[in-house]
Amino acid sequence: MSLRWSILYRGPLSSCNYGCDYCPFAKTRNTQAELAQDAECLNRFCEWVASRSEQIGILFTPWGEGMIHRHYQEALCRLSHLPNVWRVAVQTNLSFPVESLRDCQRKTTALWTTYHPTETSIPRFTAKCAALREAGIRHSVGVVGKKESFDDIRALRMALPKETYLWINAWKREEDYYTEEELNMLRSIDPHFDFNAAPHPSLGRACRAGETAFTVDGAGDARRCHFIPELIGNIYRPDFAQAMRPRQCSIAECRCHIGYVNLEHLRLDSVFGDGLLERIPLNFGFS
Repeated sequence: MSLRWSILYRGPLSSCNYGCDYCPFAKTRNTQAELAQDAECLNRFCEWVASRSEQIGILFTPWGEGMIHRHYQEALCRLSHLPNVWRVAVQTNLSFPVESLRDCQRKTTALWTTYHPTETSIPRFTAKCAALREAGIRHSVGVVGKKESFDDIRALRMALPKETYLWINAWKREEDYYTEEELNMLRSIDPHFDFNAAPHPSLGRACRAGETAFTVDGAGDARRCHFIPELIGNIYRPDFAQAMRPRQCSIAECRCHIGYVNLEHLRLDSVFGDGLLERIPLNFGFS
C-alpha cells in the first residue's frame, strides 16, 4: 500500500487583488518577472507530484490570491487528473472566473473560499458559489469573525444552501474579544467554531506534520508546517521520503486550522475525513 501525504504548497507569489485592512498582502503587486518565477516554481512542483508513487493531497496556501493567475488555474486542473492525487484544493477569494475550472477532474478538485465583506457583495459572491455547485466542484466558504462583519456573516449563512459549510475564523488578536452571547451566535453558524476560537496547547503532543503532512515552498524546501521554521528536507532531493517520520510538536501552541488539524489528540480527521484540506466536515458538502 502506497504512502498518503498531505502537502501545503506556498510559492513565491505575494500579491492580492483585494485590500482587506488586516492583511499585509492587500493590494500588493508582483512584477511580471516575479510572476514568471512563481509559475516556474509551480510547474516544477507539478512535475514532481506527477513523478511520485505516494498518494498525494495538495492545498495551495499562497501569500495572496493565486487563482486570478492562469498558471494556478492550469496547475489545479493538471494536478486534478493525476492518478496519484486524491485531492487538490486552493485557498481563494473566489474573484477568478469559475469557468476556468471546467476541465478539472471533479472528484479531486475542491476550493477553500473566503468571503471578504469590504471587497465584494454577498450576491456577487454567492453567485460564484452557485456556479461552483452547478459545476459539481466541492467548496467550503469562510469569513473572518470580526464584530463589524456579524451582520454579513448572518446574511451569508442565510444566502448559502444548508449543505455548504460556512466556517468562521475567530479574531484572536484581542483577548476576550467575544461575549458569551456572541460566541453562541457564531457557534450556531459554525458548529466547529470552538476548534478555532482558542489556541491549542501543542508542545510535546503527537502531530502528523512532518510524518504524513508537510509544507513546501517554491524552492522545494520542506517544513513540518507553516508555523515551525526548521527545514526537514527538500522534496527535489532523491532521499526526501526519509525525512518523513513521526514527530512531536515543538511549539507551545497551535492557533491556525491548517496546523492544528494535524494534532492527533484533536482527532479532526474524524470530523473532516477526506475534506480536511478543503475544510469540509463529513456532515456537509455534496457529491
